Amino acid sequence: MRIIFMGTPDFAVPTLRALHEAGHDIVAAYTQPPRQAGRGKAERPSPVQLAAQALGIAVRHPATLRDAAAQAAFAALGADVAVVAAYGLILPQAVLDAPARGCLNVHASLLPRWRGAAPIQRAILAGDPVTGVTIMQMEAGLDTGPILATARVPVEERTSGQLHAELGAIGARLMVETLAQLDDLRAQPQDEREATYAAKIDKAEARLDWRKPAELLEREVRAFAPFPGSWFEWDGERIKLLRARTIGVNGAPGTVLDEALTIACGEAALRPVVLQRAGRPAMDADQFLRGRSVPVGTVLR
Repeated sequence: MRIIFMGTPDFAVPTLRALHEAGHDIVAAYTQPPRQAGRGKAERPSPVQLAAQALGIAVRHPATLRDAAAQAAFAALGADVAVVAAYGLILPQAVLDAPARGCLNVHASLLPRWRGAAPIQRAILAGDPVTGVTIMQMEAGLDTGPILATARVPVEERTSGQLHAELGAIGARLMVETLAQLDDLRAQPQDEREATYAAKIDKAEARLDWRKPAELLEREVRAFAPFPGSWFEWDGERIKLLRARTIGVNGAPGTVLDEALTIACGEAALRPVVLQRAGRPAMDADQFLRGRSVPVGTVLR
């Protein structure tokens, strides 16, 4: 097929590469404009831009698709279909209508559950036992279009980073399979009664509140690893907690209960497994405590 690809972060790169390897004609890759990053404020291209350039695919990064010139340029590509994976811009109706077969989206949840910006994190936070990938025919609503294909994945003890990588790879394979069978597939409408919304993650959510049950805090740790990273304060320093496990002991919330840095929660306790100090690499708890022990009885904030 003649395809326009639209995506920005790492999650989208496997789909771009899979379409290229499958022999499709990717006439352009649309992605978010380069962002300033680092101390020097140098412009950093998106992962999709870097991958597309390595494959010899033309890259476009308009700031908006709402003006007539951008829409005309998109339509002039004469695509059979647009494939969208975490692009980051709303597609106006003129863009949705331009490809002959419309626009197909790779979404990292089992729609209609977790429509929106942060489906992986919200699935972990909610304690969902299963998540997955949906291939959807796009329409004007937010992730409301009819479903063409799905794949399920158990959440288990995975972090959002681990699920992000796994679902990206699965979504790539599922999109290639969907395009190969597109003439035979019948899109199924979503059940609005089962819809939930995956709001964008606010960095303020990442601060650990020791009054919550340990089971919930452990899910927060996994949902926010590696970014933005759950954190607490000790001795004036912000410490990120990237992996932890629940322990069946109790105490005053926030209190360090033993030399292994077990921390009492509103119910049960949390024992750190991987931590990270500001400006330092992540390290396991034993290594962290060798460098800076936390006295038993310390109350963390």
